[in-house]
Amino acid sequence: MRRSITTVSITVTCGLAWAGCQPAQREPADVIAGLFAGGSAEWIDMSYSYDESTIFWPTAQPFELEVVSAGMSEGGYYYAANNFCSAEHGGTHLDAPIHFYEGRQTADQVPLQRLIGPAVVVDVSAAAGADSDYQVSVEDLEAWEAEQGAIPEGAILLLHTGWGARWPDAERYLGTALKGPEAVPLLHFPGLHPDAARWLVENRRIDALGIDTPSIDYGQSTAFESHRILYAENIPAFENVAALERLPAKGAYVIALPMKIAGGSGGPLRVVGVIPGSG
Repeated sequence: MRRSITTVSITVTCGLAWAGCQPAQREPADVIAGLFAGGSAEWIDMSYSYDESTIFWPTAQPFELEVVSAGMSEGGYYYAANNFCSAEHGGTHLDAPIHFYEGRQTADQVPLQRLIGPAVVVDVSAAAGADSDYQVSVEDLEAWEAEQGAIPEGAILLLHTGWGARWPDAERYLGTALKGPEAVPLLHFPGLHPDAARWLVENRRIDALGIDTPSIDYGQSTAFESHRILYAENIPAFENVAALERLPAKGAYVIALPMKIAGGSGGPLRVVGVIPGSG
């Protein structure tokens, strides 16, 4: 436990340095308190709830909730308990690197420092709105950097395509309302171009990548190259991220903590965005 706490402290300290603070002059506990405590910071829930409307890959098992108890017990007190069943990859979720690359990290092995850090938001919603098969390009990343500066080391890169406005309408979000293998060729949604994924691993050092669509590869992909390129480098991904329109291009932070499934290829993910206050 002590080792985990130390890791988080270091990560947040590095994030504050990128935002223009001077963490070397402050204790780690003060840094964390200054970022996350008080009423001036804005906290944003960037995850979708799991229920019967949660969107999954057409071939995946959807979320199911079985009510075990919801009422007064024989002891005279109220008691609620449920069972749930779900595929790993649905709703707001983590893709662990092993999902598309043998021998890479499983869900429980992804380090905390890859899940907590400064957020960079690249907004391609205008282009994606005109082309449901849009792929975020190297040019998009370079255009962001021309305005905001280089993507900092250790950033969590978030791709805002505008697809969150379509949730939970599966037909608009996925491109089809069909289920099963026959639905896969009909998928249409934006993603990350493999050339951009390759540029990131060769020229930048991001800790994770997130997107507000069902996959970091666009819907018509059959080779899932962007998955394979990033995951080969143990860079995890967050898919179906909500509320990306609420984050600034830079200056916010992300906390993305998945269910810790031993040996898992992914799992449900609670993503929180934090926009620090001025106080």
